[in-house]
Amino acid sequence: MTCKRGKANPDSHTKLRLFADSAGYCQNPDCNTNLFLAVGETEFHIAEMAHIISAGDDGPRSNQKVSKELKGDFTNLILLCPTCHTKIDKAELEFPKNLILTWKLNHSQKLNSLFNIKQCNSRSEVRQLILPMLNENRTIFEIYGPLTDERFNPESEMPKVWKSKIHQIILPNNRKLLAIFDKNYNLLQSSEAKVVELFRQHVLDFEARHINNQEINGLQFPNQLNDSFIDA
Repeated sequence: MTCKRGKANPDSHTKLRLFADSAGYCQNPDCNTNLFLAVGETEFHIAEMAHIISAGDDGPRSNQKVSKELKGDFTNLILLCPTCHTKIDKAELEFPKNLILTWKLNHSQKLNSLFNIKQCNSRSEVRQLILPMLNENRTIFEIYGPLTDERFNPESEMPKVWKSKIHQIILPNNRKLLAIFDKNYNLLQSSEAKVVELFRQHVLDFEARHINNQEINGLQFPNQLNDSFIDA
């Protein structure tokens, strides 16, 4: 997720916003490629930040009146797979600014459908949506996470698997969970709402560490979240 455009290069905060906005998928509505991959023991991302108004001063999507700083702003960037990024840059006439802006605006709506993010009629219905992802994240953490005995084994492959599963499963699950909580915020009890906000900060810290490689410990996952939408 790199960009070498001087002042048009987005900062680390903008990069995190782009990932959150995309949920790890190409924002071209005709593509939807997963941007985080694993091949064997190697995990990596193929995300590329594309400028909507071109970073340069030539071409159909260029605008010399827009400053380099604004060109590197979140509002002028979209996260794409390498193929889609190449297409919009090589065939700018076919991909005008307004079309790409529409992609970005409509992406969240498409994710809601893709991830089954909907307004539920009851707390039990929300519980059914979030439980599989909570269980999946917890199982991965317990088997591969940094607190297992495997962390003391220098020959163990578990740390590599853990890192791969963070990008492939946990990061997308976290974003899906947040979207479901936000969509059904009215059904949360006051104590649960506080836990959701703790989870939100955990997600941001977790992404900062595993996407932007920032050396921070951050807020730990609030275990109370596992009991969300359970009625006595």
